[in-house]
Amino acid sequence: MAICRNGINIYEAHPFVKTQYRTAPVPSTKIPAGIPFIIGNELAERFSYYGMRAILVVFMTQYLMDADGKLAPMASNEATAYFHLFVSITYFTPFLGALLADGLLGKYRTIILLSVVYCLGHFCLALDDTRTGLLVGQALIALGAGGIKPCVSAHLGDQFSTGNQHWLSRIFSWFYLTINLGAFVAMLLVPWLLKTYGAPVAFGVPGVLMLLATMTFWSGRYRFVHIPAAGMGFVREALSGEGLRCLGRLSGIYLFIAMFWALFDQNGSSWVLQAQQMDRLVFGIELLPSQIQAANPLLIVLLTPLFYRFLYPALDRYLHLGYLNKIAIGLFITVLSFVLVAGIQMRIDAGSHPSIGWQLPAYLLLTSAEVMVSITCLEFSYTQAPRTMKSLVMSLYMGAVALGNLFTSAVNFFIENPDGSSRLAGAGYFWFFAALMLITAVGFVWHSRHYQEQTYLQEEV
Repeated sequence: MAICRNGINIYEAHPFVKTQYRTAPVPSTKIPAGIPFIIGNELAERFSYYGMRAILVVFMTQYLMDADGKLAPMASNEATAYFHLFVSITYFTPFLGALLADGLLGKYRTIILLSVVYCLGHFCLALDDTRTGLLVGQALIALGAGGIKPCVSAHLGDQFSTGNQHWLSRIFSWFYLTINLGAFVAMLLVPWLLKTYGAPVAFGVPGVLMLLATMTFWSGRYRFVHIPAAGMGFVREALSGEGLRCLGRLSGIYLFIAMFWALFDQNGSSWVLQAQQMDRLVFGIELLPSQIQAANPLLIVLLTPLFYRFLYPALDRYLHLGYLNKIAIGLFITVLSFVLVAGIQMRIDAGSHPSIGWQLPAYLLLTSAEVMVSITCLEFSYTQAPRTMKSLVMSLYMGAVALGNLFTSAVNFFIENPDGSSRLAGAGYFWFFAALMLITAVGFVWHSRHYQEQTYLQEEV
């Protein structure tokens, strides 16, 4: 039972326990009190996810065992396909999390419940290094990580009202910086743990961090604004004329964004495999192929403040730098990153052994695109979503990530020959994706001209 008093719900789930949660933002011009707990949770959770993800391709191609304890690794194309299939499923499960959050449990309870599932997935990977352990662990992580993803970012936005909405853009950029700080540390540390201590420790440490993330989020329960689940109100708004028009408008945008993710997430698969063929000696230290990915989150931490403080204001003098224009610029920059990677691969195909430093400009371009596409889409998606549909719209955006990775997975399954070789080998693979991205960017510019923005924020008490 829940009794509402001045924006505070008193939940009486147990006759001897009462907890008070604020159910609407209060008038304020300050940063909401619950933000540090959300950002702290995100830091540890993203360490756990990206640490696990950073070693997946290497684990599948070098460490995977069979039921008898004998080495049984996958071929490169098979591992790449399974990697993107896993990422795709992880970004489809947000629909389940959104339905639970907006329609039944509310965002906070959904996050806590699925975080426990998430922890179990990590520990399954740590305890079983066969395909069975891989399948069960990845299934639980896909459900947990994907299920909480739209809820956490929507819950972040729920803490704001009209009085402090001027903080919203900055807090979302901080939120994204936190994601990448956790990812950066994880991508350096976890591959080293895999090489030095093996798969159980390398997968176990991210599991411990996910447990810490869950406890951090739980600790902030009395500081949060808990927007109640809308129940049938959520269904009515989602199926109303306004709700369906909103979903339709955003779906058109997200179809173009899907191709960005089809390319971007290859920094964890095809770019790692390319790094294996390069000279990775830097200042006398040989980097592991999976550690090169750490360049992306490090650059995010460095570039995001520069973009928001200097680049965006400078560009805004010549071009109205709204959400959709930022995204369009990011899509064209993504094309350039894959053109550069294709050029590197052409040198490898010719028999050269280029320095890993040549991948750094490609990472710089790809990360610049990420700042302009991904961070912008988070804020754009939240502001464009009706009040009872915040998690659902966030999950629709996550669906674009899933669709992009599903496309990349399908391409890799299709081009694999029975003997493990590829029908689209070498630089041709990267040129193929660069061409698709160019077509997508041009199409997005044309489509975005017809989009009409409408902003929705939570009402104050």
